[in-house]
Amino acid sequence: MSSATATLSTQSKSIPTLERILIVRLSAMGDIIHALPAVTALRNTYPDATIGWLIEERWSELLCTLRTPRSGPRSVERPLVDRVHAVDTKSWRSSPLSANTIGHILVGVSQLRAPRYEVAIDLQGAVRSAIMAILSKADVVYGEAQPRENAASIWYSRQVIVNGTHVIEQNMSMVEAVVRTYLDLPAVEFPRDQTAEAHIDQLLHSANASTFAILNPGAGWGAKQWPPERYGEVAMALATQGVMSFINFGPGEETLAHAAESSSRGTAKTVCCSIAELIALTRRASLFIGGDTGPMHLAAALRIPVVGIFGPTNPARNGPFRTPSIILRSPESVTTHRRHTQPDEGLLAIQPAQVVEAALELLENSRG
Repeated sequence: MSSATATLSTQSKSIPTLERILIVRLSAMGDIIHALPAVTALRNTYPDATIGWLIEERWSELLCTLRTPRSGPRSVERPLVDRVHAVDTKSWRSSPLSANTIGHILVGVSQLRAPRYEVAIDLQGAVRSAIMAILSKADVVYGEAQPRENAASIWYSRQVIVNGTHVIEQNMSMVEAVVRTYLDLPAVEFPRDQTAEAHIDQLLHSANASTFAILNPGAGWGAKQWPPERYGEVAMALATQGVMSFINFGPGEETLAHAAESSSRGTAKTVCCSIAELIALTRRASLFIGGDTGPMHLAAALRIPVVGIFGPTNPARNGPFRTPSIILRSPESVTTHRRHTQPDEGLLAIQPAQVVEAALELLENSRG
């Protein structure tokens, strides 16, 4: 397979004509959200092109509501892409040789090849995502010259040297290499599920929550988790200012959420949302407080003010992007992606009073 390094400086200024484009970004929630501006810029450049997205089933609601067909004309329920190619690689790995798995893979590959994509863009940089891009039989596969998994690069027919500090900037530079021009960073649009919107409206009405914050104690691994009891202290302080708190949690985070709720002494309420419901809830929030997690990146993408509580991950790369925000990170924290189970020592140095002060400053600024 031939390989070439693509950069804007070596390419023609003319924008190539593309009619069928495949995006490969399988997971996880925050990473998919970080890819949305680049794909939206691609959509704005090629408004009439067929754009497909290969994604893990569990995250597909970020692109398309559950009750909406995965392909066809775009709508508020599927605003960005024309086709959603959903896969369940976790299930496949658990029983790789079963007839059910093999059948799903064969059907998935057939559907992936049906549009005859001209270009596939791997925004994940993993071996599995690179192989799936190849399986699409796209004419050209773009990927990062130095991907997260080095072996992935052998599958790319165009290797791109990405620019930028933040992941969103890096994704934008990848797409710019494809279209051969610089692109403005666009606002993104998430699917709007009317059932979820109505459910959240009812929830807020029942709780009499006109001004509220979303508190998110969960994180991808223990080193990024600020103690849940401290979220409860923050909720109590916000309540004195007339701000209610909802404690968001996902699967496996029940213990964290209930610890935060208990520590809030009745000033916060736990809420477990589907992705569509979390989008609806976040749209209505006045503030988000949490660490480096998918829900934080969702809030940032929706331009909700964010208090980011950071430990071992670098907010310059992973922090809230172009939304009102205050980042709290101790000088004691050292950047690392090692998945330690115990909270980062620098993270523990951040006190509830600092978080409350940051929250009130953002709320005051948002009120003008």
